[in-house]
Amino acid sequence: MEFNLTLYLVSFITLLFIIVFIHRKKAATTRKRQPPAPPGWPVFGNLFNLGTMPHRTVAGLATRYGPVVRLKLGSVNTVAILTAKAATELFKNHDLTFMERTITETSKSHDYDKSSLALAPYGMYWRVLRKICTVEMLVAKRINESSIVRRQCVDKMLDWIETESNSAGPESGVHVAKFVFLASFNLLGNLMLSRNLANPDSKLGSEFFDAMLGLMEWGGHPNISDLYPWLKRFDLQGLRRKMDRDVGKAIDIAKGWVDERVEKRLNEAAQRGGERRKDFLDVLLDYEGTGKDEPEKLSEKDITIFILEIFLAGSETTSSTVEWALTELLRCPEKMVRAKDELASVVGPNKKLDESLIDSLPYLQAIIKETLRLHAPIPFLVPRKALHDTNFMGYHIPKDTQLFVNAWAIGRDPECWENPNSFEPERFLGSKVDYKGQHFELIPFGAGRRMCVGVPLAQRVLHLVLGSLLHEFDWELEAHVKPEALDMRDKMGIVVRKLEPLKAIPKKVKY
Repeated sequence: MEFNLTLYLVSFITLLFIIVFIHRKKAATTRKRQPPAPPGWPVFGNLFNLGTMPHRTVAGLATRYGPVVRLKLGSVNTVAILTAKAATELFKNHDLTFMERTITETSKSHDYDKSSLALAPYGMYWRVLRKICTVEMLVAKRINESSIVRRQCVDKMLDWIETESNSAGPESGVHVAKFVFLASFNLLGNLMLSRNLANPDSKLGSEFFDAMLGLMEWGGHPNISDLYPWLKRFDLQGLRRKMDRDVGKAIDIAKGWVDERVEKRLNEAAQRGGERRKDFLDVLLDYEGTGKDEPEKLSEKDITIFILEIFLAGSETTSSTVEWALTELLRCPEKMVRAKDELASVVGPNKKLDESLIDSLPYLQAIIKETLRLHAPIPFLVPRKALHDTNFMGYHIPKDTQLFVNAWAIGRDPECWENPNSFEPERFLGSKVDYKGQHFELIPFGAGRRMCVGVPLAQRVLHLVLGSLLHEFDWELEAHVKPEALDMRDKMGIVVRKLEPLKAIPKKVKY
C-alpha cells in the first residue's frame, strides 16, 4: 500500500514537472515569436511611453525595435506597423486577416459604428455601401457634374477671407484653417443635401454644425474606457454621454432633412416635374438591392449615419491638410514663389482656377503629395483588428490584436525617402508615386480593401482650395513671426492638426 502511494506521488510530481516544463517552453516560444516591445508598466503597459504625440513617439521605436512593434495599451494588445516594407507585406498578403476595425466606445453611440462605412464589419452591408460610393457617388462623371458647386463654395471662402482681412487690418493674420473648414462643410452640404450648412442665416444649419464639431471633439479624445473595457459602464470622462448628446442631435437634424427630401420626391413624382440634379442623398434613397443577400433598400438610420460620416471624413481632413501645406510654403518662400508662378502661367491673370487645369499643374500636385507625406491627416489610419491568429513577418499576432499602421512614420521611412523630414515637393516631379493605394510608402488614405473611398473627391478639393488660395492672395506671416520659428507641433484628435493654428496675412493679388 505504501509502495503504491509513493509510486502515485512520484508519478504525480513527475507529471506536474512535465506540465510546468511544457507550459514554460510554450510561453518562451510564444514570446520569441511575438514582435519586439519596449518595457512597460504593470496594469498601464506602454501608455506612459506614448506622450502627447503618439504617432511621433511610436515612430521613434523603429530605430531600436524594427518595423513591427508590440505595445500594451492598458489591457489592449496592439501592434504597430512602422515602415513601408511592413506595410507592403500587410496590404499585399494579410489585408483580409486584418479587415475588421477596432471599435471605440464613443463610436458605438446610437449604433453609429454599425451603419458606418469606415467601421462596419466586413460583410454584405459594408460591400453595399462601398459599391454605392465607388460606382455611383464618387465616380468621375458625378464629380465632374458637381464642379460648379465646389467653385461656388471656394469663391465664398475667398470672399470671407478678404472680408476678415479688411476688418482685422493689413498687419493682422487670419485663421486660414477656419475658413477652409467652413468652405469644406458647405461643399459637402451641397454635394450631400444641396444646401449650405455653414451659414449664419440658417439656425438649423448652425445647430448641425455645432453638433458635428462635438462629434469631432469627443471622438478624438483618448478614452480610458477603450483601454480598460470593464470601466466603460462608469464613463469616467463623460465622453460617451457627450457623444450620445451630440450624435443624437445631429441624427435628429439630418433625419429631418431626409424626411423632407422623401416628401419632396413624392410630390415631384406626383406632379411629374422636370429633372433636377441628383445629389448624394438622392443616390442613397434610390438604392435598390440586386443581390440575394443585399438589403432591398437602405434604412433611414443607415442613410442618416452615412450623411454624418461624410462630414466627419471630409471637413477636418481638408482644412488640416491645406493648413499644413500653406504653413510649409510660408517656411519655404522660394517654393511658394514657384507654385504661384506655375498658377499664374497656367490659369492666367484675373481668372479663377478651374478643376480642369489641375492636371496641368504638376508642382501644385507635388505640394499636395509632399504635404500628405509629412502630415498624414490620420497618422495611425483607422485601427484594424486581427480576425484570427496569424504569422506576420515571422511574428505571431494573436486574434483580436489591435493594429496601427503608422502612416506618419511610413512617410518618413529613410529607406524610401531621401531627406525624409524635409519639405521637398520636387521629389514628386516626374515620379509616379501617388497616394491612391498602390505605393505603400505613401498611404495617407490607407490601402487595400478598406482604403478611404473619398480619394477622388479629396484630390479635386485639396488642389482647388490650395490652388485658389495661392492664386488669389499673396501670403505673409505676421511681423513678429519668422518662418524658421513657426510652431510645427501637432495635436491629436480625429485628425491631427497644428497645435498652434496658422495665422497668415492675405493680400489680394492685383494683376
